[in-house]
Order: sequence, then C-alpha cells, then structure tokens
Amino acid sequence: MSSANTQAAGGAAYKRILLKASGEALMGAQNYGVDVMVARAIAEEIRSVRDLGVEVAVVVGGGNIFRGVSESAGDMDRSSADYIGMLATVMNAVVLQDALEKVGVHTRVLSAINIPQVAEPFIRRRAIRHLEKGRVVIFAAGTGNPYFTTDSAAALRALEIRADVILKATKVEGVYTADPVKDPAATRYDCITYQEVLEKQLKVMDASAISLCMDNDLPIVVFNMRTPGNIVRVVSGEAVGTRVCNEKPERP
Repeated sequence: MSSANTQAAGGAAYKRILLKASGEALMGAQNYGVDVMVARAIAEEIRSVRDLGVEVAVVVGGGNIFRGVSESAGDMDRSSADYIGMLATVMNAVVLQDALEKVGVHTRVLSAINIPQVAEPFIRRRAIRHLEKGRVVIFAAGTGNPYFTTDSAAALRALEIRADVILKATKVEGVYTADPVKDPAATRYDCITYQEVLEKQLKVMDASAISLCMDNDLPIVVFNMRTPGNIVRVVSGEAVGTRVCNEKPERP
C-alpha cells in the first residue's frame, strides 16, 4: 500500500479511506429497518471527513433488514438467503445516499448486482474516478457472490480502490479481550496484529477479511461510531479505538 501520510491533505492522516458500517448502525433504537435521523447523523459525520479533503468510500451491511445466516433465514438455501442480504445492502446504500445528498455531499452508489435504476454497476476504475472527483462512493451488494460477508467486501473494495485504511465502525470503543457487554473485566487493545486477531478468534471482521488485509498490509481501525466526531478523530490521526496491523509499534 502507498504511504497515506505523504499524500493526505488538510492535516488528515489518510488520503483515501473505506468506512465499513453495519446495517444495524442505521437502525438507531429501533429493532428493525432504518432510522432516517441516524442516517442523517452518519451523513454529517462523513461530510466532516470530506471537508478535510479525504476521499471516502463506504461499504454498508444489511443486517437491519435481512442477513443470510440469521435465524429469520430458517432453512432457506444459503445462496438464496445471501442474495436477499445483498439486496438489503442496496436498500441501505440508497438510504445513506439520500442522507448524504441532503447534506450537500455528491454521492454515487455502485452495486455488485446489476440494478441500473438505482445504482451504477461496480467498475473499479469508475469508482476511483468518482473518488478523485470528490464524490462519496457507496459500495452495495457485497462482492456479488454468496458465502461472502460485507466484511470481505469491505476488504476487497478497499484494496481495489487502493484505500489507505479500513475504518470499521462499531458500537463499542474498539477491540477487547472479551465481549465488553458480557464481561466487565474486558480490556481494550490499543493495537493488535492480524495474527493475534485470528489466533484469539476476536470478532473484528471475519477471518477471510482479516487474512486479505494481512496479506496486503492494509490496516484496520476499529472504533465507536456512536461517539460524535470519532470518524474525524480517526482520520486526523488521533489514537481512537484499536488499530489492527501486521506489526505493533515499538514502545519507547
């Protein structure tokens, strides 16, 4: 990967980022669907990052509507269930696009499944060109293939567009030794290697995504998206959340 620090503008630590947001992030306090006010808040956070001169791509999940491996899928064929999940991500992408456009951010949705009425087809060079023109690019429909999660899609798309980092938005402060919701004694890692994530089976991203990032030396920053301003803090180089990379920095 190219060095981000030598290219970033406006004091940002990165020139081009990929934000991975779960579908559940769009639910807010609801049990299902989309909270448009939450979508608007996310859009305003993304706009703040764009104002720093950073190029932003987004991969959004579909778990707030349908997940192929969820209980609601029952005994449905896995491929069919996964395709339904991909369609759910398209719906979320259009919601986020609408929210971004309403706050004055030019946006394009690129889908791995051909739905020309609502999204452009994913073409790598077109995606990069949109980013270079200052548009936020939202990648929908995962990889377009069943059995692959949106985590894998995020890692794949980040590498294809030559992003400097993946920002994994979660509802906790970073990566912990155990589930902090269930274990009050869990402690947060400031930095952890991909290998440790795999060995400890920490639920950062799925193993395929972690392996892809590890093989291509693509860092991941896991942070709490529910804290206002956190995306800007991460992009500005502040020590927010947990950084996942190949080697831990040496202690002074």
